[in-house]
Amino acid sequence: MTDPLISVIVTTYNRPDALERVLAGCIEQYDPSYEIIVADDGSSDDTRSTIERIAETTPIQIHHVWQPDQGFRAAAIRNKGIAHARGDYLIFLDGDCVPQHDFVMQHRLLAQGGCVVTGSRILLDEALTREVIEQKIPLPRQPAGFWLKQRLAGHANKIAPLFIKLPDSAWRRVKKFKWRGIKSCNMSAWRRDLEQVNGFDESFVGWGHEDADLVLRLANHGVQRKLGAYATEIFHLWHREQARDQESSNYARVAARLNDGCVRAEKGLAELTDDSDSYSVSNLSAD
Repeated sequence: MTDPLISVIVTTYNRPDALERVLAGCIEQYDPSYEIIVADDGSSDDTRSTIERIAETTPIQIHHVWQPDQGFRAAAIRNKGIAHARGDYLIFLDGDCVPQHDFVMQHRLLAQGGCVVTGSRILLDEALTREVIEQKIPLPRQPAGFWLKQRLAGHANKIAPLFIKLPDSAWRRVKKFKWRGIKSCNMSAWRRDLEQVNGFDESFVGWGHEDADLVLRLANHGVQRKLGAYATEIFHLWHREQARDQESSNYARVAARLNDGCVRAEKGLAELTDDSDSYSVSNLSAD
């Protein structure tokens, strides 16, 4: 019996060289039952060309969901990705985060009713990132010696999770809401739970904390957080920091919701329409 379909939603914006490395990892998963949704926050045609080229090389379904470039709107494009995903279980990944070959499999193993999984990442520095992109290095295929060398040289902040995989157990459950470690670049949840809280809140503008807001509202709805550390680690390619002009106001909004028990996003999945923000969807792989 085939496992239920999982949808991997990859958020990207004008970084096709990094996205190429990410999609290369995505199409080499051990788990056989998944699709890829590239949720594109207004990239130019170079990104679309990259996605089309990779889609031609794999039987894995790849869909491209695009919206016009109107500033940082990660929440909006993720919602559009959710709307067009076919799976009942969704994994969120960023377009500069290369997954290991067991990434989907590990998220599937940790999936549990009434839970959201938040994973962690291995940070690569600028020098290693440049080498990976220029030489098209397949990070998940590299042997232990390669990673030991990178760690000793300070090019990666940790490597132990590559070699130590821990099973699901009680220590993964987070009993109370905690900000630390919530990253939508590596997160998974059930579609039904996301629909109950109305998805990501698009009223959050600019960079910052829309992911913590989602996890908080899920917690307010009774969905418990599980830690994906030592199971779902990704390789996070280096990039310059986003402008954080709205971070303090976004933080304040989440803090307020921590006290008022808010569950539903002000503007989320329920407010999407077929022509919302003039977005488009392309199914790039043949059925």
